[in-house]
Amino acid sequence: MSYPPSPARTAAPDRTARTLHPALRRVAVVAVAAPIAGTFLFGASAFAADKAMPAVAALDPAEQKIADNLDARVQDTRLGSTLSGVVIDALSDKAVWGHDASTALMPASNTKLGTATAALTVLGPAHRFTTEAVYGNGTLTLVGGGDRTLTSADLDAMAKDAVAGLKSAGLTPVKVQVDDSLFPEPSLATGWNDGYYPDSVAPVRALVVDGHQVTDTSLDAGQVFAGFLAQQGVTVTGGVTHGTAATGDLPVARHQSGKLSAVVEHMLKVSDNDIAETLLRMTAIGAGRQPTFEDGTAVVREVLRGYGVSLDNYEIHDGSGLSRANRIPAQTIADILDVADDARNAPTLGYIVDGLPVAGETGSTLGPEWGRFDTADSQCAVGKVRAKTGTLTGAIALSGLTKAGDGRWKIFSFIDNNSTADPAATKDALDGLAATVNGCWA
Repeated sequence: MSYPPSPARTAAPDRTARTLHPALRRVAVVAVAAPIAGTFLFGASAFAADKAMPAVAALDPAEQKIADNLDARVQDTRLGSTLSGVVIDALSDKAVWGHDASTALMPASNTKLGTATAALTVLGPAHRFTTEAVYGNGTLTLVGGGDRTLTSADLDAMAKDAVAGLKSAGLTPVKVQVDDSLFPEPSLATGWNDGYYPDSVAPVRALVVDGHQVTDTSLDAGQVFAGFLAQQGVTVTGGVTHGTAATGDLPVARHQSGKLSAVVEHMLKVSDNDIAETLLRMTAIGAGRQPTFEDGTAVVREVLRGYGVSLDNYEIHDGSGLSRANRIPAQTIADILDVADDARNAPTLGYIVDGLPVAGETGSTLGPEWGRFDTADSQCAVGKVRAKTGTLTGAIALSGLTKAGDGRWKIFSFIDNNSTADPAATKDALDGLAATVNGCWA
């Protein structure tokens, strides 16, 4: 199966400017180089949009067909009566269609689009997360650095490096402790139902291995690490405990993650809640803020505002979208995608578009294993739509890009709340709306 290439991302002369405001760009660069305590310090003038409102333009025949069909199809009973939707032309930002576009609804995992934008902007696509093992006073400490992609193989390699040094110095047996002090409490966000953790999201900690969703991911990782030490012939005394590495402890092993660009693409492709929450906190650190839900979401808002994205009616409490207190309008989601798709932002944000699941892509949240784009109305859009999914009880969302019948890329966002239909049926209806934007379901 062939999938659609990413949009060309070529800027048009009349395209609304959605590049990062220079003041925010300068601070983001400084923050990455040397994080400092405090916040982005901007007055209102720093966020003044350097963009003019796009002129009202007539719809071409393909766009008019999209608008007419969407007007009819949003009346589908599978969608209920609470839907925020919008379609814009990706190059000109021309509004093609809207339905309560500024109404803020529960966006579910569409929230991750803002998290990804902030992480890539503040930390940079080449950023890597570091996990270390340090030794002091008979104790080997595994220090979490916010790498949610750490694997058993990585810990095995770290254990071998640590053991080589310890044995040569005659420093065995050892105690093992884990230091996850990088992330403070609370580890659970406002609006998370008790049933969400640890299965849908684990309490947020700075240390985890193999994406294990357990209550204490740090102790779990430490136990895996201790097991590898034992396999190398090192006696580990006592059980693994929580602790804090001392300033004078000696580094004996370290592992660096893959680039943030790849982490973001994976996070979006499979909608990984745990990665999103870790990125939120690491972004806060990169911006010189505290790694908390409150400061992380504040940085997301500052970054989006710096790109000229309207935050009217925008409210978030986490990075993943699991919070049932989150509220985002479809227009804002579309604007975030518009920012990511802008050619001028491609070196930093193009990974967001590249990471969007493709309709029919096995292994993504739009794959056939999830029953997506498999109806008579939507099958025609397989391989033609890139979109981020969102699913919570009472909230289904689909936002992305597709090339319409006029040969131009369209950005769309559909957020549906409170439908009484079966969730699978609501998803089918949203897939049909995406196929409508593409034009294959005419």
